[in-house]
Amino acid sequence: MPEEKSQNGRATRRIAAIDLGTNSFHAVIVDIYPDGSFSTVDTLKEMICLGKDGVGRMLSHSEMDLGIDTLKKIKTLCVHQNVEKILAYATSAIREAENGGVFIQRAIDELQIKIMAIPGIKEAELVAYAVQHGMQLGNIPHLIMDIGGGSTEFIIADNKEIFFKDSKKLGVSRMTADYIKHDPVTKSEIGLLSTYYQKRLIDIRKGLERYPTDVLIGSSGTMQNIASMIAAMKNLSTSVTLNEFEYSAEDFMKLYNSFIKLNRKKRLTIPGLDAKRVDFIIAGMILVKQVIEVFGIVRIKTSVQAMREGIIVSYIHQEMKSLQLLADYPDTRRRSIFELLRKCRWHEMHSSHVSNLALKLFDQTAKWHKLGQQEKELLEYSALLHDIGYHISHRKHHKHSLYIILNADLKGFSQEEIEVMAHVSRYHRRSTPNNRHQFFAGLNPSQKKLVKILAGYLRVADGLDRSHYQNVTDLRVEVGSKVRLYIKTIADPELEIWGAMRKRELFEDFFGKKLEIIPVEVLVPEVET
Repeated sequence: MPEEKSQNGRATRRIAAIDLGTNSFHAVIVDIYPDGSFSTVDTLKEMICLGKDGVGRMLSHSEMDLGIDTLKKIKTLCVHQNVEKILAYATSAIREAENGGVFIQRAIDELQIKIMAIPGIKEAELVAYAVQHGMQLGNIPHLIMDIGGGSTEFIIADNKEIFFKDSKKLGVSRMTADYIKHDPVTKSEIGLLSTYYQKRLIDIRKGLERYPTDVLIGSSGTMQNIASMIAAMKNLSTSVTLNEFEYSAEDFMKLYNSFIKLNRKKRLTIPGLDAKRVDFIIAGMILVKQVIEVFGIVRIKTSVQAMREGIIVSYIHQEMKSLQLLADYPDTRRRSIFELLRKCRWHEMHSSHVSNLALKLFDQTAKWHKLGQQEKELLEYSALLHDIGYHISHRKHHKHSLYIILNADLKGFSQEEIEVMAHVSRYHRRSTPNNRHQFFAGLNPSQKKLVKILAGYLRVADGLDRSHYQNVTDLRVEVGSKVRLYIKTIADPELEIWGAMRKRELFEDFFGKKLEIIPVEVLVPEVET
């Protein structure tokens, strides 16, 4: 449905969603209403082309500076518009870069904007939410394609359900850098790229065999540009909106056959083409042609809503859920912990995942630390509580976590246990335990030793979910000349490895060995010797 202002009362919250894409940063500011609808207040889009020279490489200093400067503009707009909450999501160019974590940390340090680096499958889900919200799909499956700079998302969905979702590294910046070296593109380059596309589309074909459709919905800039050029070719006006604009496969092929022969200078003269996309549009055109031919697409429709609106819809879904009281826990300690978590509006998915990872590290190294069930329980609760300081402020949230836990009147715990949990949570971030820290200096020697051990496990586990999207699905520890940590992930692990390695000091101090993190496809159980 379109973003019309609700008649059901005043807006309850004003938020901003930022899509930090490979080619562009795009922000939208919306008012959210009690009935779950929202209306757009303002937008800002900047083409910055982080993937101009390829995706998966190091971001240059100039690219980082340009990205931070762009975020500053967005932050200024948000402040001017009295935005209460900023939701920032990064995709391929930042997620896959070896130094993407450095960029994310700069955004936190310089702008207080916390960026979530999401895997492609999550991006596909958000695109689906946006299209379902903004278009009339009915109860018939549609193939949705969102062509980005680093990846392309494919979804099969109707107005209520998502039947299939996948993300392929077929973004136009990536493909242009890898395959297109001439201007105009050569027949050989078209052939090589077409063959590569065909191989990567096999998984999508399997989804369509189960949920057949001959209608393609195109989302994001590349597909909107194609729609604009076809509208201009047909002398149609799109001055109001391209949403729901429809054209046939024959219309596309007519544009393709003439457009593919043009060099850059001539492409710039084509009505409807955004000049900032002139260098990447060819790779997108070839992909659309392959999708039409391979999947037998007859009609193509256009969605002007994309991932940024999906971020908003997802946020609304979470906020509109009825808050159900947790079932009474027979254990007083656990009940007290979860009551505190609820009060502080905890980051449930992230904190629960970090807790699970920390406990796996703890269990698999039991013969080294020789700690028992009580210490394991304190580690679990510390991990669940580590981010509750956000309830007060993002700035110095680790210190706020310490304060909240110390003063929360937790039931069933001794004062020494509460102090241990508070300090383990406090040291999940940058600084490590130090006697110069007033509260830590007041602990007894056994508490200090336990805090250092448990904080070491928590810091590595927290780093392994640096994206806050549970990318690490499993892990295995092997202790030899080094502590080798094998991790299984659903997407590129660079950010998680960076996050864990930058906080490994306490972990390495305990073992007296260097930590090495190794991504693997399959985790093989350690053989007992």
